[in-house]
Amino acid sequence: MRTTFIGAAFMGVLGLIASLSAAAADSAVSRVIVVQTADVPGYVHEVETLQALLKKAGVAATLRVWRATYAGVDAGSIVVIVEVPNLAGIAKVEDTIRSNPDLAAEMKKINAMRKIVSDSLYEALSH
Repeated sequence: MRTTFIGAAFMGVLGLIASLSAAAADSAVSRVIVVQTADVPGYVHEVETLQALLKKAGVAATLRVWRATYAGVDAGSIVVIVEVPNLAGIAKVEDTIRSNPDLAAEMKKINAMRKIVSDSLYEALSH
């Protein structure tokens, strides 16, 4: 009886560890890209076009363009945030942009309009 209880407890702990590991692997991820661009309205338009093309391609990603305020020396900076459900989502976005001609052409336009100052990944710790 004691062996059965210890075995069941051990299996419970393994299940808990596995579920916590899966939750960590599936936490939301944001790619935060700080850019310089001379044409902010045009740049926002092209990012919105990219968002529509990603949605059409079935990619679960949300793109947002932000302007930094109350940011000290970084006030006025333009930031693009790519929100995906997990780290694999970032790879899916990149792969789809490379393999889809419409997305590749749109990225070429976007890259011509900007200079990347910073490119970082952030993982959500809370919901």
